[in-house]
Amino acid sequence: AGIAVVGAGMMNTVLLAKLDKLGIGGVGCLTGVPGTVGGAIRMNAGTRIGEIGERVAFVRVMLPDGRVENLTPEALDFRYRRATIPDGAVITRVGLWVSKEGHTEEQALRTEHLEYRKASQPLDQPSCGSTFKNPPGDAAGRLIDAAGLKGTAIGGAKISDKHANFFINTGDATATDLHALIKLARDTVQEQFSIALEPEVHAVGDWPDGMWPL
Repeated sequence: AGIAVVGAGMMNTVLLAKLDKLGIGGVGCLTGVPGTVGGAIRMNAGTRIGEIGERVAFVRVMLPDGRVENLTPEALDFRYRRATIPDGAVITRVGLWVSKEGHTEEQALRTEHLEYRKASQPLDQPSCGSTFKNPPGDAAGRLIDAAGLKGTAIGGAKISDKHANFFINTGDATATDLHALIKLARDTVQEQFSIALEPEVHAVGDWPDGMWPL
Protein backbone atom coordinates (compact mmCIF):
# COMPACT_ATOMS: atom_id res chain seq x y z
CA ALA A 1 0.00 0.00 0.00
CA GLY A 2 1.08 3.57 -0.60
CA ILE A 3 -0.17 7.11 -1.19
CA ALA A 4 -0.93 8.46 -4.66
CA VAL A 5 -0.55 12.25 -4.74
CA VAL A 6 -2.95 13.74 -7.26
CA GLY A 7 -3.64 17.27 -8.49
CA ALA A 8 -7.15 18.38 -7.54
CA GLY A 9 -7.94 19.28 -11.15
CA MET A 10 -7.41 15.76 -12.49
CA MET A 11 -10.55 14.15 -13.89
CA ASN A 12 -11.73 11.10 -11.96
CA THR A 13 -11.76 9.05 -15.16
CA VAL A 14 -8.12 9.99 -15.88
CA LEU A 15 -7.03 9.04 -12.36
CA LEU A 16 -8.68 5.62 -12.63
CA ALA A 17 -7.13 5.02 -16.06
CA LYS A 18 -3.64 5.94 -14.84
CA LEU A 19 -3.91 3.67 -11.79
CA ASP A 20 -5.29 0.81 -13.91
CA LYS A 21 -2.31 1.06 -16.23
CA LEU A 22 -0.07 0.54 -13.19
CA GLY A 23 -2.21 -2.29 -11.82
CA ILE A 24 -3.14 -0.21 -8.78
CA GLY A 25 -6.53 -0.02 -7.09
CA GLY A 26 -8.11 1.62 -4.07
CA VAL A 27 -10.29 4.37 -5.52
CA GLY A 28 -12.81 2.25 -7.41
CA CYS A 29 -15.51 4.21 -5.58
CA LEU A 30 -14.99 6.96 -8.19
CA THR A 31 -16.10 4.67 -11.03
CA GLY A 32 -18.70 6.50 -13.09
CA VAL A 33 -18.45 9.65 -10.97
CA PRO A 34 -18.13 12.73 -13.22
CA GLY A 35 -15.86 15.67 -12.49
CA THR A 36 -12.50 16.14 -10.81
CA VAL A 37 -10.72 14.69 -7.80
CA GLY A 38 -11.06 18.01 -5.95
CA GLY A 39 -14.80 18.03 -6.57
CA ALA A 40 -15.04 14.43 -5.39
CA ILE A 41 -13.32 15.39 -2.13
CA ARG A 42 -15.56 18.44 -1.64
CA MET A 43 -18.67 16.26 -1.95
CA ASN A 44 -17.22 13.06 -0.46
CA ALA A 45 -18.31 11.43 -3.72
CA GLY A 46 -19.06 7.76 -3.77
CA THR A 47 -20.95 4.83 -5.20
CA ARG A 48 -22.15 1.46 -3.96
CA ILE A 49 -18.43 0.54 -3.86
CA GLY A 50 -17.64 3.13 -1.17
CA GLU A 51 -16.81 6.81 -0.61
CA ILE A 52 -13.64 8.71 -1.49
CA GLY A 53 -13.31 9.99 2.09
CA GLU A 54 -12.44 6.43 3.16
CA ARG A 55 -9.31 6.57 0.96
CA VAL A 56 -7.97 10.03 1.86
CA ALA A 57 -4.54 10.36 3.50
CA PHE A 58 -4.44 14.17 3.31
CA VAL A 59 -5.90 17.10 1.40
CA ARG A 60 -3.80 20.18 0.64
CA VAL A 61 -5.65 23.49 0.45
CA MET A 62 -4.74 27.11 -0.16
CA LEU A 63 -6.50 29.40 2.29
CA PRO A 64 -7.86 32.85 1.33
CA ASP A 65 -4.85 34.55 2.94
CA GLY A 66 -2.44 32.54 0.76
CA ARG A 67 -1.32 30.04 3.38
CA VAL A 68 -1.09 26.38 2.35
CA GLU A 69 -2.29 23.74 4.76
CA ASN A 70 -2.53 19.94 4.78
CA LEU A 71 -5.83 18.74 6.22
CA THR A 72 -6.19 15.34 7.86
CA PRO A 73 -9.19 13.04 7.31
CA GLU A 74 -10.21 13.84 10.91
CA ALA A 75 -10.23 17.57 10.19
CA LEU A 76 -12.21 17.02 6.99
CA ASP A 77 -14.88 15.12 8.98
CA PHE A 78 -16.20 13.24 5.93
CA ARG A 79 -19.94 12.51 5.98
CA TYR A 80 -22.54 11.51 3.40
CA ARG A 81 -21.85 13.81 0.42
CA ARG A 82 -20.09 16.30 2.65
CA ALA A 83 -16.60 17.30 3.80
CA THR A 84 -15.56 20.15 6.08
CA ILE A 85 -13.43 22.48 3.96
CA PRO A 86 -12.44 25.91 5.40
CA ASP A 87 -14.48 28.78 3.93
CA GLY A 88 -12.85 30.19 0.80
CA ALA A 89 -10.20 27.44 0.67
CA VAL A 90 -9.19 25.92 -2.67
CA ILE A 91 -8.22 22.25 -2.82
CA THR A 92 -4.92 21.93 -4.70
CA ARG A 93 -3.64 18.40 -4.03
CA VAL A 94 -4.93 15.14 -2.60
CA GLY A 95 -3.16 12.12 -1.11
CA LEU A 96 -5.08 8.85 -1.60
CA TRP A 97 -4.39 5.43 -0.13
CA VAL A 98 -3.90 2.94 -2.98
CA SER A 99 -2.59 -0.61 -3.36
CA LYS A 100 -1.82 -3.29 -5.94
CA GLU A 101 -3.44 -5.84 -3.67
CA GLY A 102 -7.07 -6.49 -4.57
CA HIS A 103 -6.93 -4.57 -7.87
CA THR A 104 -8.40 -7.43 -9.92
CA GLU A 105 -11.30 -7.89 -7.50
CA GLU A 106 -11.95 -4.15 -7.52
CA GLN A 107 -12.05 -4.10 -11.33
CA ALA A 108 -14.77 -6.77 -11.28
CA LEU A 109 -16.82 -4.66 -8.86
CA ARG A 110 -16.34 -1.59 -11.04
CA THR A 111 -17.51 -3.43 -14.17
CA GLU A 112 -20.62 -4.60 -12.33
CA HIS A 113 -21.29 -1.08 -11.06
CA LEU A 114 -20.96 0.48 -14.52
CA GLU A 115 -23.40 -2.05 -15.96
CA TYR A 116 -25.87 -1.18 -13.20
CA ARG A 117 -25.49 2.55 -13.91
CA LYS A 118 -25.96 2.13 -17.66
CA ALA A 119 -29.15 0.16 -17.04
CA SER A 120 -30.64 2.51 -14.45
CA GLN A 121 -29.35 6.03 -15.20
CA PRO A 122 -29.48 8.35 -18.27
CA LEU A 123 -25.73 8.33 -18.89
CA ASP A 124 -26.22 9.12 -22.58
CA GLN A 125 -27.68 12.55 -21.78
CA PRO A 126 -26.06 15.61 -20.17
CA SER A 127 -26.91 16.05 -16.49
CA CYS A 128 -25.25 17.08 -13.23
CA GLY A 129 -25.54 13.58 -11.80
CA SER A 130 -27.71 12.94 -8.75
CA THR A 131 -29.61 16.13 -7.99
CA PHE A 132 -30.68 15.46 -4.39
CA LYS A 133 -29.07 13.57 -1.52
CA ASN A 134 -30.95 10.46 -0.43
CA PRO A 135 -32.85 11.12 2.81
CA PRO A 136 -32.30 8.60 5.63
CA GLY A 137 -33.96 5.29 4.85
CA ASP A 138 -35.29 6.35 1.44
CA ALA A 139 -34.20 7.39 -2.06
CA ALA A 140 -34.69 10.83 -3.59
CA GLY A 141 -35.44 9.29 -7.00
CA ARG A 142 -38.19 7.09 -5.55
CA LEU A 143 -39.83 10.07 -3.83
CA ILE A 144 -39.71 12.28 -6.95
CA ASP A 145 -41.11 9.41 -9.03
CA ALA A 146 -43.87 8.73 -6.46
CA ALA A 147 -44.76 12.42 -6.62
CA GLY A 148 -45.54 11.92 -10.33
CA LEU A 149 -42.75 14.14 -11.60
CA LYS A 150 -40.83 11.81 -13.94
CA GLY A 151 -40.65 13.44 -17.37
CA THR A 152 -41.61 16.91 -16.08
CA ALA A 153 -39.81 19.69 -17.96
CA ILE A 154 -39.25 23.40 -17.45
CA GLY A 155 -37.63 25.07 -20.45
CA GLY A 156 -34.75 22.84 -21.56
CA ALA A 157 -34.41 21.06 -18.20
CA LYS A 158 -36.24 17.77 -17.67
CA ILE A 159 -36.57 15.15 -14.93
CA SER A 160 -35.32 11.97 -16.58
CA ASP A 161 -37.84 9.28 -17.49
CA LYS A 162 -35.18 6.71 -16.61
CA HIS A 163 -34.17 7.94 -13.14
CA ALA A 164 -36.12 10.67 -11.35
CA ASN A 165 -33.09 12.01 -9.43
CA PHE A 166 -31.33 12.89 -12.69
CA PHE A 167 -32.28 16.26 -14.19
CA ILE A 168 -31.15 16.36 -17.82
CA ASN A 169 -30.44 19.10 -20.34
CA THR A 170 -32.54 18.40 -23.43
CA GLY A 171 -30.53 20.90 -25.47
CA ASP A 172 -30.98 24.49 -24.35
CA ALA A 173 -31.49 24.36 -20.57
CA THR A 174 -30.47 27.40 -18.57
CA ALA A 175 -29.42 27.54 -14.93
CA THR A 176 -32.76 29.24 -14.23
CA ASP A 177 -34.65 26.33 -15.85
CA LEU A 178 -32.76 23.84 -13.71
CA HIS A 179 -33.28 25.90 -10.54
CA ALA A 180 -37.03 26.07 -11.18
CA LEU A 181 -37.21 22.29 -11.74
CA ILE A 182 -35.20 21.56 -8.59
CA LYS A 183 -37.48 23.85 -6.58
CA LEU A 184 -40.59 22.24 -8.07
CA ALA A 185 -39.37 18.74 -7.17
CA ARG A 186 -38.37 19.77 -3.65
CA ASP A 187 -41.64 21.63 -2.96
CA THR A 188 -43.79 18.80 -4.37
CA VAL A 189 -42.04 16.08 -2.35
CA GLN A 190 -42.25 18.27 0.78
CA GLU A 191 -45.98 18.82 0.20
CA GLN A 192 -46.81 15.16 -0.52
CA PHE A 193 -44.47 13.32 1.86
CA SER A 194 -43.33 15.96 4.41
CA ILE A 195 -39.69 15.24 3.50
CA ALA A 196 -37.34 18.15 2.71
CA LEU A 197 -34.91 16.93 0.05
CA GLU A 198 -31.44 18.48 0.27
CA PRO A 199 -29.76 19.30 -3.06
CA GLU A 200 -26.56 17.42 -3.76
CA VAL A 201 -25.65 19.96 -6.44
CA HIS A 202 -24.16 23.37 -5.63
CA ALA A 203 -24.98 26.66 -7.32
CA VAL A 204 -22.09 28.82 -8.49
CA GLY A 205 -22.04 32.49 -9.42
CA ASP A 206 -24.22 35.30 -8.10
CA TRP A 207 -27.83 34.34 -7.38
CA PRO A 208 -30.51 36.74 -6.12
CA ASP A 209 -31.17 36.55 -2.39
CA GLY A 210 -33.59 33.77 -1.52
CA MET A 211 -33.01 31.69 -4.65
CA TRP A 212 -30.08 29.63 -3.38
CA PRO A 213 -29.75 27.78 -1.13
CA LEU A 214 -33.36 26.69 -1.35
